[in-house]
Amino acid sequence: MTFLGQIIDAFSAWIDSVATTIHSIFDRLGSQPRVRLVEEAPDTFTLHMLDDGKQGNLPDHHIRMAGGAIGEALPPEWATALRGSRAELVLRPARFLFRPLELPKRATEYLEGIVRSQIDRLTPWTANEAVYSWTPPVDASSDRIHLTIAATARTMVAPYLQAIAGLGAASIVVATAAPGAGPDAVPMRVFEHRTPSAIDVGRIRTLLVAVFLLTGLLAAVSIGVASVAGDSLATEQQDLQRKISARRAAMRGGQDAIGASALQLLERRKHTKPSSVVVLEALSRLLPDHTYVTEFRVDGEKLQVVGLTRDAPSLIELIEQSPHFARATFFAATTRSPGDAGERFHIEARINPVFGFGT
Repeated sequence: MTFLGQIIDAFSAWIDSVATTIHSIFDRLGSQPRVRLVEEAPDTFTLHMLDDGKQGNLPDHHIRMAGGAIGEALPPEWATALRGSRAELVLRPARFLFRPLELPKRATEYLEGIVRSQIDRLTPWTANEAVYSWTPPVDASSDRIHLTIAATARTMVAPYLQAIAGLGAASIVVATAAPGAGPDAVPMRVFEHRTPSAIDVGRIRTLLVAVFLLTGLLAAVSIGVASVAGDSLATEQQDLQRKISARRAAMRGGQDAIGASALQLLERRKHTKPSSVVVLEALSRLLPDHTYVTEFRVDGEKLQVVGLTRDAPSLIELIEQSPHFARATFFAATTRSPGDAGERFHIEARINPVFGFGT
């Protein structure tokens, strides 16, 4: 199969899926009579009308289903009621396997995936071979939840679905009584099977194809218009690019002069502003061996030094005697802590411009 053929097949499958979904939505929005079929004994069921409409007064009727068919013909009233109805098939709990499951509480939002992955461990069937559901989770101790899974084989349910679908039901819900539920409790829904009308789905499919073709035609027209507009915009863009290039050329001459001035300014600052490395080297030559610098800051022409020494006042004199520094003074009090090896000093001085000449 060619790649184009694969695309066409995939699109056709998608159209069918969307058509079925839309048909399902219309069915749900429409008015459907609801009929319940309760299994009283093996293969013996009681028909009960759940709606209160014009057919709500139909008396219950007993039927047998076996081998995918109804054992006897239905009364005309019941045949009419089942056609296009929403049927609820309530099977006996004995047909299902019930298994408890305990999970962490945080798993509540992922129950569908977790239960599906546990089906083959808790039951004799895989997730594709079984129809299953679970009770609402109940809080337990230690931040955990309990629930009960009900499952049975699809092959067991299939004949009943076939028989009810043959009566014209639009949808069939398979249910059973939950463990420990009373006689008046709502049945536990296990599976839902829909039997959409082929005519309705065909009409929806035709409509979807028509919408798709119309959309494709509009897209082709839009591409043509965009192509014409794109050519016009390309011409305008080229003209604008030429004007920008001319403007940049005119500005480049002025920028060259500005750039030269900036380079000269940077060169001047390089030779007039002291380097931190040079300042630190000059300071290290001045300080005696018993002095340790813990903080060193250069801010423009101002130098600040913090550290430990045996004789803080003598440092002022040493720094003042250096040709590289001037106006040495304490900018904070000199202190001595019990754990310190000497006095903690805070000295500030001005850096002389002599550093700017590479000395």
